Amino acid sequence: MKLELIIRSNSSDIDFALLKDGKLIEFNNETNNNKFSVGDIFVAKTGKILSGLNASFVNVGYPKDGFLHYHDLGPQVNSLSKFMKKVSTGNYKDYTLKNFQFEKDIEKSGSIDQVLKSKQNVLVQIVKEPISTKGPRISSEISIAGRYLVLVPFSKRVSVSQKIEDPKEKDRLKRLAKSIKPAGFGVILRTVAKGKKVAELDKDLQNSLERWKEMCGKIPNAQTPTKVLSELNRASSILRDVLNESFTSIVTNDDTLFEEINDYLQEIYPEKQSILKMHEGKSPIFEKYGIERQIKSAFGQTVSMSKGAYLVIEHTEALHVIDVNSGNRSNKANSQEENALEVNLIAATEIARQLRLRDMGGIIVVDFIDLHSNENRQKLYDHLKQEMSLDRTKHKILPPSKFGLIQITRQRVRAETNIKTKEPNPNINGEVEAPIVMVDKFNVELNRIMASKNKNKKIALHVHPFVAAYLQKGLISEQIKWFLKHKKWIKVLPRDAYQYLQYRFKFER
Repeated sequence: MKLELIIRSNSSDIDFALLKDGKLIEFNNETNNNKFSVGDIFVAKTGKILSGLNASFVNVGYPKDGFLHYHDLGPQVNSLSKFMKKVSTGNYKDYTLKNFQFEKDIEKSGSIDQVLKSKQNVLVQIVKEPISTKGPRISSEISIAGRYLVLVPFSKRVSVSQKIEDPKEKDRLKRLAKSIKPAGFGVILRTVAKGKKVAELDKDLQNSLERWKEMCGKIPNAQTPTKVLSELNRASSILRDVLNESFTSIVTNDDTLFEEINDYLQEIYPEKQSILKMHEGKSPIFEKYGIERQIKSAFGQTVSMSKGAYLVIEHTEALHVIDVNSGNRSNKANSQEENALEVNLIAATEIARQLRLRDMGGIIVVDFIDLHSNENRQKLYDHLKQEMSLDRTKHKILPPSKFGLIQITRQRVRAETNIKTKEPNPNINGEVEAPIVMVDKFNVELNRIMASKNKNKKIALHVHPFVAAYLQKGLISEQIKWFLKHKKWIKVLPRDAYQYLQYRFKFER
């Protein structure tokens, strides 16, 4: 497996594409005006206390106030409030918490009006970005994420990621963390900390501690609401969370970004600095790596898969619904059950990719093709869990129901990535699928034909003249690629009577 991070920058925003063996698995966009990213920390002011909801609205500078529930206060919120008052005066500068006198933890089932008052200054962190008409979801349980560990002020707990299953490794990491942990801080060891030495963990902890001190230094002069600590930019946060030995290249088209990433790599993973490259050549960076084509084909309502199968993805206010269809795929399976299982396994892999790619959150219901065997249903469930194990976002998958439905919940912390894949129809008013998606459809149908009894017949593709010209242009045209792949010449016949994206394969004896 090889992983590539391709970063495209322009004047207004930055696009990040993560490729696994050349296939797009994550796509993120960062705009310059995004002032409310997950992880940002603000000095904010409480608004109305809602005793009925056991929550408070908090002004963080967004048009809609943030929502702070009692359960998001954190057990040490009284210690945090006391610390805020001391630091705000400008006279208290011991940010290490070494000599700080902690307050008693709040009760788990307490009331928010016993802890917070209206118009009170509070330190809060964004845990869910503004989505649709809702303001950001916030927490006053502050944490600062590093490469190998997360630093948690006002906590004493040391814990290890659940994804590290080896008990001996868990105990080793806990011992190391306790030996370097400063007083007044808790530590959460991340999955990538597995196998790391104490020096590497301590260096990462000291970096996070410096960020905490830098943030505290901004509090005395902060006018509410003010951001006092920004989460790393998207490029650095992706590298922090996913960079590993499998990464083979990081490519960007921006000089400033190149320098920023190079500095960050030098800090967290110096042995990987050599994989960072500047994009060269006349073709745009996303076109060179085939990302534009993949974006067009992956974000539509219908998503094609191998062997003619496809997904239909629908979005409602309450949930996302995904329907699995076998289409007109060639069936070499011995039975309908085997065929259904094969399609479902292909679909499970693509669904795991789609959830990451679109960053779909909330409730997702998948209607797989019915399986009668309990053993096959278990195979499908296990395969989906395995494919979803690579997803960094918290999620839960329920076993198949009687009706063949699988329900997934996936944490929603930012708005879903939604890319318009349709283009204006040049013939009439309205929109049609992007022509680039048509080529993928041609390839799927040709693969099906070449696997059927019609493979020995002469094949002609009838299309609109514009599309015919596109298929035949260049020394290595799409038509030539088909010949090299299938060892068969496919005629491309322009038809004036056809609408722009209308096409048909015809056979001759």
